[in-house]
Amino acid sequence: MTAKSTPPLQRRFFLKAAGASLTLPLLESAPRAHQLVASETQTGQQLRVSSAAPAKNLVCVGSNLGLYRPAVYPEQTGRDYAMTPLLEELSGHRNDFTIFSGLDHRAGNGHKNWDNYLCGKNVGEISLDQVVAEQVGKSTRFESIQLCAGDIPQQRMVYTRTGVPLPMINRPSVIYSKLFSTEDDRARSEYLLRSGRSSLDLVREEAKRLKQTVSQTDQTKLDEYFTSLRELELRMGRQLDHLAQGTVEVDYELPPYDPVAPTLMLECEQIMFDLMALALQTNSTRVMTLFIAGLGQVFTLDGSTLRAGYHALSHHGNDPDLVRDLIRVEQEHMKCLSRFLTQLKEKTDQEGRPLLDSTIVMFGTGMGDASRHSNRDLPTIVAGGGFQHGQHIAVDPDDEKSPLLGELYVTLLNQLGIETGTFSNASGEFREWTT
Repeated sequence: MTAKSTPPLQRRFFLKAAGASLTLPLLESAPRAHQLVASETQTGQQLRVSSAAPAKNLVCVGSNLGLYRPAVYPEQTGRDYAMTPLLEELSGHRNDFTIFSGLDHRAGNGHKNWDNYLCGKNVGEISLDQVVAEQVGKSTRFESIQLCAGDIPQQRMVYTRTGVPLPMINRPSVIYSKLFSTEDDRARSEYLLRSGRSSLDLVREEAKRLKQTVSQTDQTKLDEYFTSLRELELRMGRQLDHLAQGTVEVDYELPPYDPVAPTLMLECEQIMFDLMALALQTNSTRVMTLFIAGLGQVFTLDGSTLRAGYHALSHHGNDPDLVRDLIRVEQEHMKCLSRFLTQLKEKTDQEGRPLLDSTIVMFGTGMGDASRHSNRDLPTIVAGGGFQHGQHIAVDPDDEKSPLLGELYVTLLNQLGIETGTFSNASGEFREWTT
């Protein structure tokens, strides 16, 4: 009788229990069982958080194709700078924002390194927003919210402490339903959340048997993976608690369709900014990101169709016609930002203050010059948050001793009451900015 051959070892494994199935990450070793224990410990860095912090909320906006620096950077530094074509769209908020030039993470160039915008030196390090979400996000229904205007590209903007990129929502109706659900929506959401938590419970006991059957490297990898799942379970619990508190009603009417067509990206962007303002006003979250995509869409502005698609405009090669149209697109981004800042001035937080006083809004990018695929000298605008604004602060991007963008992030974290002196490869606050 011929013995049965041993099936080939697989590097992709699954947890299965009582109908629940969970895909595990790629492993270097082949376990004899199909399950592993999840780490019950929290991996988040324990930082001191001050309850008396000037800022309470953080909004980070990232432009996939950057900003045309000659159209955004003033020639003068300090407070008496002349407005540029892009900053002119923010003229009504001149004393509410600061423009920074010359900052970057001293990271590699190319589209693949766009992702280090909020991470620092290395793609996949915990992003700025998630550092904040770990410390202050647990007090609201959603620890953080990730949005996208336009098609979701390969670039990623938000990474957890374990290096997991968080998904983005690019349909306004979806995020609206999550934030402001009807009674029927709430019942369905509660069912899905409870089902998800039950599925994790089902596999937990069976998972514990696998830990001793894999290599030390795989144990570490799987501990990180299951810690992420544990964090997800905690988020589900918080959402269930907030669902029990009732429905939040807002006076906002969505369009009859989601503007997800490529040519409608700018319309989608404006709606996403509106929904972010409502999310802050209703204290649904304290941490949000918005990714502004940029692919081949050809926009029509003021009845005139632009000469080329957005991506082609950003790779202008200094062609004056392409540069002119690129600036027109980027002015639309600034108009959306200006409208957002106006709303934050008009809406109040839980303490009755204008939301802009308690909210740090950062508009930046991981791409300094899309035409050359350069990730150096990243245009950065910071508004609100209790800072003294109204100036242009410039550093020399060619001087290796110049401040890093991460130093600005340390300053933002401290303004949010998160006491730290480092971020990625940066140490200390951004001393050139007097608050």
